[in-house]
Amino acid sequence: MSETSSPGDGAGSPTVPGGDVYDWFQRGRQLLTERHPDAAATLLARAADAEPGSRSIREALARAQYDAGRYADAIDSFTVLIADDPADDYAHFGLGLAADKAGELVLAAEHLALAVAMRPDQPHYGRALRGVRARIARNPA
Repeated sequence: MSETSSPGDGAGSPTVPGGDVYDWFQRGRQLLTERHPDAAATLLARAADAEPGSRSIREALARAQYDAGRYADAIDSFTVLIADDPADDYAHFGLGLAADKAGELVLAAEHLALAVAMRPDQPHYGRALRGVRARIARNPA
């Protein structure tokens, strides 16, 4: 990721990426596609801070956090998406996957079940839910 400083910045000032929020979003998505999720998450977090109401940025950030193994952060980002639109099946699915990876199986099952109920036509939603429920059955709390 190329970073630049504004002319006249002091020696100790933090650098910011060049361009505007849209540029950060596009570059973050590109980094995610190129399998650089940590760099994507860093850039997309800056974009989300600048445009907190952008669902597209927040979803890309959540995906980058998940791919980077930052499951607690991904849970938080997917939770923001769900708070804004409780009928977002993909956000429930993403939260369920992140919760599964974080070892929060009950939370995972809850959100995966919601995703399946909203979109029963998505076979990967059902597969993920069955896998989580099987792990819960093998290791009851």
